[in-house]
Amino acid sequence: MDEKTILGRAEAYIREERDQSFAQEVRDLVAKKNLSELEDRFYQDLEFGTGGLRGVIGGGTNRMNTYVINRATQGLANYFIKTFPEKAKAGTLSAVVAYDSRRYSDVFAEATALIFAANGFKTYLFTGLRPTPELSFAIRSLGCDTGVVVTASHNPPQYNGYKAYWNDGAQVTEPHDVGIIQEVNAVREVKALSRDEALKLGKLVLIDSAVDGPYWSMVKSKLFRPELIKARASEAKIVYTPLHGTGAMHVEKVLGDLGLTVVTVPEQREPDGAFPTVAYPNPEEAPALKMALELGMKEKADVVMATDPDSDRFGSAVPGPDGSFVLISGNQMGALLTDYICLSLKELGRMPARPALIRSIVTSALSDRIAASYGVETVECLTGFKWIASVMAEFERTGSHAYVFGFEESYGYNVETEVRDKDGVSAAAMCAEMTLYWRSKGKSLLDRLGELWAAHGYFEERAISKGFPGASGGETMARLMGRLRSEGLTKLGGRKVSSIRDVKEGTVYSPADPARKERITLPSSNVLQFVLEDGTVVSARPSGTEPKIKFYISAPVPVSGGNLAKAKAAAGESVSAIEAEIRAILERA
Repeated sequence: MDEKTILGRAEAYIREERDQSFAQEVRDLVAKKNLSELEDRFYQDLEFGTGGLRGVIGGGTNRMNTYVINRATQGLANYFIKTFPEKAKAGTLSAVVAYDSRRYSDVFAEATALIFAANGFKTYLFTGLRPTPELSFAIRSLGCDTGVVVTASHNPPQYNGYKAYWNDGAQVTEPHDVGIIQEVNAVREVKALSRDEALKLGKLVLIDSAVDGPYWSMVKSKLFRPELIKARASEAKIVYTPLHGTGAMHVEKVLGDLGLTVVTVPEQREPDGAFPTVAYPNPEEAPALKMALELGMKEKADVVMATDPDSDRFGSAVPGPDGSFVLISGNQMGALLTDYICLSLKELGRMPARPALIRSIVTSALSDRIAASYGVETVECLTGFKWIASVMAEFERTGSHAYVFGFEESYGYNVETEVRDKDGVSAAAMCAEMTLYWRSKGKSLLDRLGELWAAHGYFEERAISKGFPGASGGETMARLMGRLRSEGLTKLGGRKVSSIRDVKEGTVYSPADPARKERITLPSSNVLQFVLEDGTVVSARPSGTEPKIKFYISAPVPVSGGNLAKAKAAAGESVSAIEAEIRAILERA
């Protein structure tokens, strides 16, 4: 991008940005002629990915600020007005807005709500931070046409984001996401209304308990054995961390109502967008659970739980044979919950006709085998929980299947249809009940996981990612994916690639006969999957929310003669060899 274009975009932004702190950032950069930084801030506009808008907080069109929020919301409002003209004419469009603990979240949330109100929407706004799953629940329970939650989920503190939802409580998917972006790009004027005016006109309605209570009741209603929890609640101690986010009020309330003892990490209980005790507030990252694990050891806890800042992801750890805590991966918790939910439905005589589980294409197939053992089908979808919600909606529309559970490897789980997103609060409640159930059988969660591996095979899973920031990062990732797509991989870790699934092109084929391609039914997405001759699956995809590319390895190994240690060793050796080759590919990129 040339200097004239960069400075022109910067000056236009300064004129339109209503928040002077963000405008001043850009003025200072222009005054210093810091063209490299200005180019990074203006080479593109933030776009909707798998999780909506997400970016570093600061001035610029490629940053999170009130200018970007205002335009996104005006475009979103315009799209709904055009999509539902009769409701717009009648003045009956409605929206609900929530936000988490991140910097500027409350500011961005109010700006969003007021722009909706200025466009004639009856807009509900939570007065304090609330989890993402409660926003989804609120859309459905209040009958809203759309909703927004201001959050960057588990990203570092310099980030914030904006997730847009449809009237079914799920994040916006195709073709609506494309349509909304077109409307955002076409925005020439952003309507405005003050808070006092919006309240006086009845277009801004402040909410809290009207949604909190029903949400808590719904979460508790999804449990299978409340009598078991009541009888054995005193036998389990839970250490929990909300990682400075939204979860404390909800997790403590729900588990406390069940009679369970919850000890929350005191240093991480209060909301704080700086996340001072962790580098990344992500329960997928072991360092984020360090303080919780230390407290778990001290308290002799039976399970350690964590939710991310907007409480849609759930992480956990349980004591191992030597008393030290063992982290449960997203795939492993998904397998345990699949087993427990299917077992409970069957044991209690509540298994529906044509039951189905939904998982993303980069998630372990161990859950497929477990579900099949209970007569439950597995349906795959693209990465991102909006796609799980989309399949859930398709089940309802066609009556083809009955939804029983949905999850993805990135610590996202959904056990209810009232929420159309991942829900760390309900996952915590279900995990607590599952822990007590297996304790009543004389087993720990690790014991049960070992039984599942013995019955269905051991799965070694590993994720690898590399960041490619800045204006050139996207081009580098595109070149890498293009090279993998054109040249392919015929061997990984000493094993032949038996088939390649190109989700972007919608085909699957063998490297031995690339001209002979079969069609697949998944929506197009920039994902490549290499299936090796031993059943190992290696997936490659650029992240939809961060400037990085991700590789996922899932390697199944049979457990012969009950020798789990041997299977683990073989799987680890195989995956390490594949990982080394992938890291070499990334370094060359």
